[in-house]
Amino acid sequence: MRKYYDEITRIAGNVITVNATGVGYDELAIITNEKGSSLAQVIRLEGTQVNLQVFAGTQGVSTGDRVQFLHKPMQVPFTDDLLGRIFNGAGLPRDNRPAVEAKRVDIGSPAVNPVRRLMPDKMVETGIPMIDIFNSLVESQKLPIFSVAGEPYNELLARVGLQANADIIILGGMGLRHDDYLKFKNTFDEGGVLGRTIMFVHTAADPVVECLLVPDLCLAVGEQFALLGKKVLVLLTDMTAFSDALKEIAITMEQIPSNRGYPGDLYTQLARRYEKAVDFEDSGSLTILACVTMPGDDVTHPVPDNTGYITEGQFYLRNGRIEPFGSLSRLKQQVNGKTRDDHRAIMDACIQLYALCRESREKRDMGFEMSNWDSKLLRYGEMFETRIMDLAVNIPLFEALDRCWEMLAECFEPSEIGIRRSIIEAHWPKSLEEKEEKKEEELVTA
Repeated sequence: MRKYYDEITRIAGNVITVNATGVGYDELAIITNEKGSSLAQVIRLEGTQVNLQVFAGTQGVSTGDRVQFLHKPMQVPFTDDLLGRIFNGAGLPRDNRPAVEAKRVDIGSPAVNPVRRLMPDKMVETGIPMIDIFNSLVESQKLPIFSVAGEPYNELLARVGLQANADIIILGGMGLRHDDYLKFKNTFDEGGVLGRTIMFVHTAADPVVECLLVPDLCLAVGEQFALLGKKVLVLLTDMTAFSDALKEIAITMEQIPSNRGYPGDLYTQLARRYEKAVDFEDSGSLTILACVTMPGDDVTHPVPDNTGYITEGQFYLRNGRIEPFGSLSRLKQQVNGKTRDDHRAIMDACIQLYALCRESREKRDMGFEMSNWDSKLLRYGEMFETRIMDLAVNIPLFEALDRCWEMLAECFEPSEIGIRRSIIEAHWPKSLEEKEEKKEEELVTA
């Protein structure tokens, strides 16, 4: 028989304090009164003083209520029946369908031992040239998208989920506006992937404490599917909202603040989630792509700053495009040499020429005389931004590589692009005359 405690000594925000013994960190508890019951979780222990965050908020909770500890952490049911379902931050159905009944697994478990992981070496194709060619996403990688409010980072995340070669897609939404939540749902539904998607959504109108559970719910379910041999892609948005929820709880608990008011363990809290990315031997993988909004476009803000130390690169989304300079996938070299023999050469040449184009633009804007070479670079830069950088471009990797060759052939001579002759001879596009002759021969044959 479980013991009840009725010594609630403090109620502050969504956190209550009770005198209790024999309680563990992250343990669940039920708070009961005449109006019903509320679920809470242990977030701090100081001797016999136990702090609990109440998932539904402390409205209606009084110091005379009874607290019953369940002696187990937060759990989530795991079954194939989760596919196609939408839940809130407490793991309850948001789609007006029945609750899922199945064996439950703990959330917030430790990351996989590094010696049990495989070195990431398989590419995740997305259909976005700026990712596939220049900063390839790799299975079991953890990558953030650094952006600012107003940029289409949620649209980019939804598109990656829609087009990536993954078996299971798990979306974790934190602090989402209702229209963003519906946009994700409609995009996955219209794209035909909702049946292999699981969504855990916390909206801005939901209790703030539920925001903290979303990443753990996503990663606990994703890890179980990965152990069954599935390629799992976890999409998290927005990790700054998650960090702000940590900050709010820390302030409520009167913790000594660190940089800009965030708790001193912000790095640890983020790393606990990001380090769940893994590629299991003889099994599946779990890849994490997360959005991180930067207040004031400040990359030194504590959230992107700490994130950059944990993750394996980042994408910068500015002016509706993935910036080629600053964006980085540190694991791309593990995969882009296995795709096609010209992948690395095209990647290097196109970025070098685009950098030179930006220099030519500065010369033009400052009124300097333009040379023939500058004119070529300016023309190439416009083509590159329209045909490759534009997020509306949606083509497979090999077609994107061919398109890069076509741009280079339209703007430059083979000797001007800095690629080895053997690769140029194998991939340089045919001249217009040869193409027309080939078409004529095909018509004659037909």
